[in-house]
Amino acid sequence: MHIAMLVHDRFTALDVVGPYEILSRLPDVRLDFVAERPGPVRTDTGFLALTADKSLDQVRSPDVVVVCGGPGTFEQLENAAVLDWLCAVDATSTWTTSVCSGSLLLGAAGLLRGRRATCHWAALDLLKEYGAEPTEERVVTDGRYVTAAGVSSGIDMGLALVGRIAGDDHAQAVQLLTEYDPQPPYDAGSPHKAPAHLVEEFRTGSRFTLA
Repeated sequence: MHIAMLVHDRFTALDVVGPYEILSRLPDVRLDFVAERPGPVRTDTGFLALTADKSLDQVRSPDVVVVCGGPGTFEQLENAAVLDWLCAVDATSTWTTSVCSGSLLLGAAGLLRGRRATCHWAALDLLKEYGAEPTEERVVTDGRYVTAAGVSSGIDMGLALVGRIAGDDHAQAVQLLTEYDPQPPYDAGSPHKAPAHLVEEFRTGSRFTLA
């Protein structure tokens, strides 16, 4: 099982690290971090960098593709090298997936037309521009396309994918070993639950964005 995780400048770390932590526990897995050019790729905060093992040209037929999101996503939406690579690997992949605003890249590559998909709540409506049907579900599976909502939902997407690939027992074992048992101190993890003034500040751009 070969997994390619696409990263780009100013990606959000948990978009990658969350599903990586889960998917790397699949049996007989090989996982590559892929970028337009190999080398360090810096996150949106600027404090952390992840090393891309391979360039786009070096990874041509992974079984699973994972596309991260983050503020830098919007700079990639017209990057022909990235979009062409997504189309090429999607032609042979078993699963094509995304986390957060990474689904916008799948959309820009023409892969979500007519499909149900999700995204970070702050960018969800943008999926319509690519012919997708936006949904507020945390993880959406439409055929062999799996999209996850904002940031932390990549962990849920990873578990769902492990269950599809290796079975429920294996997925539950991974969940147990990673002790993924969310009990957050606040109930503000969606725009329907968070204080209205915070939601409005993010929507108007007066606060930093995680999308």
